[in-house]
Amino acid sequence: MHRRLFLQSGIAAALVAQGLLPRRALAVNSFEAGSARLDMVSDGNLVLPFDSTLEQLPAEFLAELRARYGLSDQMTPPCNHTLLRDGDRTVLFDVGAGFDFMPSAGMLPDTLDEMGVAPEDITHLVITHAHPDHIWGLLDDFDEPFLPNAQIIMGRAEWDYWMDPATIDTIGAERQSFAVGAARRLEIVADQVVLIEDGAEVVPGVQAVASPGHTPGHMSYQVQLGGQGVLVTGDAIGNGHVAFERPEFASAADQDPQLGAASRVALLDRITADNLLVAGFHVHDGGLGRAEKLADGGYRFNPEI
Repeated sequence: MHRRLFLQSGIAAALVAQGLLPRRALAVNSFEAGSARLDMVSDGNLVLPFDSTLEQLPAEFLAELRARYGLSDQMTPPCNHTLLRDGDRTVLFDVGAGFDFMPSAGMLPDTLDEMGVAPEDITHLVITHAHPDHIWGLLDDFDEPFLPNAQIIMGRAEWDYWMDPATIDTIGAERQSFAVGAARRLEIVADQVVLIEDGAEVVPGVQAVASPGHTPGHMSYQVQLGGQGVLVTGDAIGNGHVAFERPEFASAADQDPQLGAASRVALLDRITADNLLVAGFHVHDGGLGRAEKLADGGYRFNPEI
């Protein structure tokens, strides 16, 4: 079924009622400075068991966390994409899960359509990392590039990892489909790809910030909007609760949990030191907000709505 017909169907309504589809896939919040506008736009959400990434946490802390944030046995982390429009540039950060990863995700094309942004309008696609919910939307239902006019910007280390034929044998059985799916999609769009290194200015006002651990070449990006900086963190800061409260805790969601924790600590130090806004992919309330440093050394995410 075509995605738009699916969304209009009774099937979609039933999934919304069960919390498996977002009620409205639109921009949640935004920030403007001069001629530039940054929107957080929805691709839907994932549906994951609670223990998929948090089971390794201390039991007492985990119980407190569940009570404080109302976490149930089924987690539905949002997928918040950052869309930057400035003059003749329309920059999208990551491109969503596409139509074949998870029924509750893949809504980005409809979100952009509702906002009046056509796929052909996107001039730059900036990739944080190559997990399914971030890049499987590279191709449309016909295996054609979804963003035909976009220059696709990606960290060289991340590209090299997913395009290495040996990755499928070393990534672990539970992530082998990630490797197959990433390599196939990246190969199709290869002639649109520009590879960059840490610190590169990928478009004017957007700087690459290496944040490995979640994946070997994960990249965050600092966007400058007038006098306000925004850090697009991808999955280096993977949620709005434990990743802020205890960034030093290792996460099973990261391929290298210790390196992922080190990157998280460094990013939050940078965010608070430079008074940056956070644009968080799997962070609640639209993902745009500030990190408040707490007396115990942790942080709190405060959304800006």
